[in-house]
Amino acid sequence: MNLGPVGLAFVLTILLIFGIPGGGQLKALGWWPTLILSMLAGSAYKAAGGPFGIVPDFVGSLINTARGVVPGLSMPALALGLAIFILFKKLTTKQVGVLGIIFWYVAAGAGGSWSYVSDTIAHLGVNLS
Repeated sequence: MNLGPVGLAFVLTILLIFGIPGGGQLKALGWWPTLILSMLAGSAYKAAGGPFGIVPDFVGSLINTARGVVPGLSMPALALGLAIFILFKKLTTKQVGVLGIIFWYVAAGAGGSWSYVSDTIAHLGVNLS
């Protein structure tokens, strides 16, 4: 079975939408699964393009706005700041899902070990499709 990047993006989106609140036969997604699945979804969105390209474009504009407000702010600093926020702020799983997608794009642009992690997720996302 080959989902392809668009199919993977679609399936992960459906999983996050319905898996986070739960309520069916399966338990709701926990904090860590939500974070990992949202990072995979971000990878799939970038690979899928088309209507899923709205997400990378929106996140890119958020990053550019943040860097415009604080001149000289580097991508590694943004990635670390976002990681600290995600790990230490009490967040709902819905918030973790959204921030996980944003974090993936920031980490991908940060270089170094951040990009290694995001590249690994991107590679995993492509292999799953």
